[in-house]
Amino acid sequence: MARPRPETFDKKKIVAENRRARFEFFIEDVFEAGIALQGTEVKALRGGEGSIAESYAEVKGNQIFLVNSNIPEYSHGNRENHEPKRPRKLLLHEREITKMHTAVERQGMTIVPLMVYFNSKGRAKVELAIAKGKKLHDKREVIKDRDWKRDAARIMKDRNGS
Repeated sequence: MARPRPETFDKKKIVAENRRARFEFFIEDVFEAGIALQGTEVKALRGGEGSIAESYAEVKGNQIFLVNSNIPEYSHGNRENHEPKRPRKLLLHEREITKMHTAVERQGMTIVPLMVYFNSKGRAKVELAIAKGKKLHDKREVIKDRDWKRDAARIMKDRNGS
């Protein structure tokens, strides 16, 4: 029998977060993936550097790669330092890869990284989401709802305070 998956993943130190992704996409399903990194990349991430703002994941054959993520060169690295924007292999189970591949191929979905973090064992992980892009009117609706909730909270605070 398969072990049940946790509701949320074990996140000890969040390095980079893609907050724009939740605004730009409808999040369907979320996965946790390991990243194949070089030594200086891990050191740069532990220093809190790294960005996934413009990145996405791409299926190539039986593997998934994180494309366009930026991990700047390690400041104390030597000539063996890593390339900042190289594609990085993501480590997932085969059934997760096939699920993502079918979602991208058949349903026109996108694989978007939501955050990069270290778990309690000290391993670098990426939270990936299968997502569908929002149209302009969907984004406007989200902004309208957010503004209304903020105004309602302000009204309730004023009403309770006086």
